[in-house]
Amino acid sequence: MSRARKQAAPKKDLAAEAFAAGMQLVWANPALASIQFDGCRQESCTVSPRDGLIRVDSNGKLHAHPTRRAAPAEWAWAIAHGLIHLGFGHVAAATGEREQPDRFDLAARCVVVNRFLLTFPVGQTPDHLPASYPDGDEEQLAARWRRDGIPAAYERCGTAGGEPDQLLLTWSTWAGGTAPDHQLAFAHALTRTMSTAMDMAGGRRDAMTGGPTRLQPWERALSWFVSSYPLLGGIAAGLTLVADAELARAHGISVAAVSTEAAEIYINPLRRFDDEEWRFILAHEMLHAALRHGDRCGARDPLLFNIACDYVINGWLCEMQIGSMPEGLLHDPELTGLSAEEVYDRIAVDLRRMRRLSTLRGKGAGDILGAPLGSPRDYVDLDEFYRRGLSRGLDLHQRQERGFLPGGLVEEIRALSHPPLPWDAELARWFDEFVPRPEPVRTYGRPARRQAATPDIPRAGRYFPPEEVARCTFGVVLDTSGSMDRTLLGKALGAIASYAEARDVPAARVVFCDAAPHDAGYLPVTEIAGRLRVHGRGGTVLQPGIDLLHRADDFPPGAPVLVITDGWCDVLRVRREHAYLIPQGARLPFTARGPVFRVR
Repeated sequence: MSRARKQAAPKKDLAAEAFAAGMQLVWANPALASIQFDGCRQESCTVSPRDGLIRVDSNGKLHAHPTRRAAPAEWAWAIAHGLIHLGFGHVAAATGEREQPDRFDLAARCVVVNRFLLTFPVGQTPDHLPASYPDGDEEQLAARWRRDGIPAAYERCGTAGGEPDQLLLTWSTWAGGTAPDHQLAFAHALTRTMSTAMDMAGGRRDAMTGGPTRLQPWERALSWFVSSYPLLGGIAAGLTLVADAELARAHGISVAAVSTEAAEIYINPLRRFDDEEWRFILAHEMLHAALRHGDRCGARDPLLFNIACDYVINGWLCEMQIGSMPEGLLHDPELTGLSAEEVYDRIAVDLRRMRRLSTLRGKGAGDILGAPLGSPRDYVDLDEFYRRGLSRGLDLHQRQERGFLPGGLVEEIRALSHPPLPWDAELARWFDEFVPRPEPVRTYGRPARRQAATPDIPRAGRYFPPEEVARCTFGVVLDTSGSMDRTLLGKALGAIASYAEARDVPAARVVFCDAAPHDAGYLPVTEIAGRLRVHGRGGTVLQPGIDLLHRADDFPPGAPVLVITDGWCDVLRVRREHAYLIPQGARLPFTARGPVFRVR
């Protein structure tokens, strides 16, 4: 019996296996996998490149070299290059006669795609390509290179060797009905990818394709702001959602509340709302935080000012059509166009009825929290964060023409873009007005030093006249109770001393107040900030110190008074020009009739 001849095993197609592995790498990318395309790797194909790897046409087909051997990572990069040409609209499908792009357009489009792939890496970039690319879009680069010529480093940046890697064809209805919009599909895929990345960064998802994929409705609402609403997207990206039923129950949060200091929104996960209502709720709390309503309250009733801000914000959100307003929230069309301060003045006349109204936190409680509910931690500069987030969001909203915004909201955001003067600059203005410095006079009787360039031209000299000139002074009533912070005292006294010395004030009248006033008399301004010894540290009663200055015969009736306190004091009645220095965030227990400078 003759031995059967063994049949020869089929020879492996290594090029086809590498190409298939490269396709798998591309399909693993969620943004590129959303672009519909056909792959063609046939020897009979007349469109495939002769020297390169990939050529893409406007019908969404990638023509690969049938026999070229390359590593899977190189195939993946070339396929991604062609798909991004489709995603960027470089080879958009269209009917009628097509004019092929010239070499300037081809080179510019390939440069833009390669520049994108540097930040969106897929596969392995070929070694012959440059490591950096010029700025500008396709049209700008093509126009520049038509004028100046294409640099040699960017002339062959495509995937077809020396041939064009983009081919425009005429779309036929028999080829598949309506022409596909690859650009729109790629934009939506990128948006979904960025939203998934934000979910991963926030701990709501374990991986791009794995882990929990079902988001809670409030998480979907927050992701919508990040990906689809630029006005509040920057604020939403920096805020943290805290959905804790026990925390909400312990602090009486019916629906939601916000802590501006912690940049956290606390929600009650037991409440049921649809996605549109959660968008409205989150936008409501974000505007509370971004517009700094807690700090703007001042000496007003916190709950009533919270209610006034609710009326204003809910009116804006209804006008902008962000989500849908849940039932029971505060909204009055008659208050449209008014600021929060104006609404407060209107509703303050009916305190009994207004205190029964409900915010998102519940009846009789404001949803603007003064401090974080969790453990304390270090936070960023909140003023800068909220101001920058809203300003950039407004610019993006208007640049992308996302719709009209209420005039009051735009006005407040623009006002935030120009922050108020620091407290020490405001204090300097107050000194300029009420503690003027002596002004010198100029006379030719005392000529000034002549310049070397013009020694023959006399100039008037500047000097203080020898006759007696009234010197200014001022009083300082200093709260030395145990609650006063040493840092506040140092900043306030240092600023007062420097401004007084700059205005040639010889001395200031200083009175320490705690349980009783202690008159330190007139002190040189240099000693106010340096060698000053503080007496007392008992309770806080400041009115006797004010009365002491009122009754003092050696204290001029026109001299102003500065009151330095932390706000935990009695009600003051000052019958002369005066001002207050208090810490940032503190409030006086009465309506101040003089300016209030908040030390930061």
